[in-house]
Amino acid sequence: MARGGSARIAPGDPAPAATIVIFGGAGDLARRLLAPALVNLTRDRLVGDDLDVLVVSHGESSDEAVRERLAEHLDGDDADAAKAWKTLSARIRYFQADFGDAAAFGRLAETLPKDGNIVFYLACAPQFFSPVAENLAGAKLLAEDGFFRRLVIEKPFGHDLESARALNALLLGHMDEAQIYRIDHFLGKETVQNIMTTRFGNAFFEAVWNARYVDHVQITAAETVDVGTRGKFYDATGALRDMVPNHLFQLLAMIGMEPPNSFDEEAVRNEKAKLLDAVRVPTRAEAKRDAVRGRYAKGEAGDAVVKDYAGSADVAKDSRTETYIALKLLVDTWRWAGVPFYLRTGKALAARDTEIVIRFKPIPLVLFRDAPVEKIPPNQLVIQIQPDEGIALDFVAKAPGPVVDTAPVRMDFRYADNFELGHRTGYETLLYDVLIGDQSLFQRADTVERGWAIVQPILDLWAKGGEPEDYPAGSQGPAGADALMERDGRQWHAVG
Repeated sequence: MARGGSARIAPGDPAPAATIVIFGGAGDLARRLLAPALVNLTRDRLVGDDLDVLVVSHGESSDEAVRERLAEHLDGDDADAAKAWKTLSARIRYFQADFGDAAAFGRLAETLPKDGNIVFYLACAPQFFSPVAENLAGAKLLAEDGFFRRLVIEKPFGHDLESARALNALLLGHMDEAQIYRIDHFLGKETVQNIMTTRFGNAFFEAVWNARYVDHVQITAAETVDVGTRGKFYDATGALRDMVPNHLFQLLAMIGMEPPNSFDEEAVRNEKAKLLDAVRVPTRAEAKRDAVRGRYAKGEAGDAVVKDYAGSADVAKDSRTETYIALKLLVDTWRWAGVPFYLRTGKALAARDTEIVIRFKPIPLVLFRDAPVEKIPPNQLVIQIQPDEGIALDFVAKAPGPVVDTAPVRMDFRYADNFELGHRTGYETLLYDVLIGDQSLFQRADTVERGWAIVQPILDLWAKGGEPEDYPAGSQGPAGADALMERDGRQWHAVG
């Protein structure tokens, strides 16, 4: 039996019959990502006619109106997707409820099957996470008796270490850890999942994946978009809270973890937890020296004119919220001793670019002492997560001609050149894993809290004052981020 009260489903087999209840299902997340993902799962026959969807929101609506809204981002040119949507949409219903109204959850319980699997998906604003969980528990909707009850919770999971601990305590007071799926959509991307296959499925990579050969690691998540209509949320959150303790730390964990003894979900999550435990928590001095915050100013990014962050809708005029963060971290393990990990993320940058760069140490030039070679660029492995998923290896070869000289060359693998990817959102894998009970790609309570513990000294320092450094929209970021690398004799891999 799998944890959560259902028989273990083999990966690739159709998911078991279930009802997915989406709180906030009339919103942007459900329309842009969840609905297309469910269509793709239906088309791929990973879910069947025994999957029902119940959208819960506070506004007045109807089954048909919600179906029309969820269809807005579907690919109209894909005949198979259209057929799958026709099948799925007939099983989508709407339920109106105020998330803080306990009586409404009593009525909700009456509409749901007593003997059936249920997934509760919190696609609502973070302030509703606790009330929804409390009211689900009060209506006895989280109790398992032969059928699973699972809770999927989106980020941000807490606002700092204290609030993350409080939210974990509340959830674990009403359900088991095995019922909780803290979702990170980055981990649904094919290239992210391929990190472990690249490392552990290729002997030559794993052999040099250590401090003896690696000079440093860069993890980048750059966006061209500005805050747009999300000013209220973003101004209370900022780049660090929005991206680092979750997305970037999960990538860090997958790059740095030790080989698990199997791909069993707990074996993988245990190794991720060990890696994050080994990340050195910055001292106040290190937080001041090794973390750079920036804020975009007017310019052009992604073919759009961008105004100052402070001029965005719902952003406070005296805001000190950062739209960019770069930091240096050290991992105190035998494998990574002395190897810095540089993380950065930001909005309104030169390109949309999420990647991991493994920069290897330079070779000694003694072999080339009698050749006109002054410098050989170090090897590097670039794992491109988005937009063009793939892996590239940079190395050197002899340039043609009678003189011994070198030239940088690249071996480039792109997923789109080798596989049919289709129009996928990254949520297909995650939703399917929730339904079959595989928690490998989801965070546990301990890793969530550890992520916040690592960045808490930086949050504490910034709370005491100071201003983010401005950078022009459409640029590589603030000058302070370049200085962070240059101080160590290194430079960022260019965005884009």
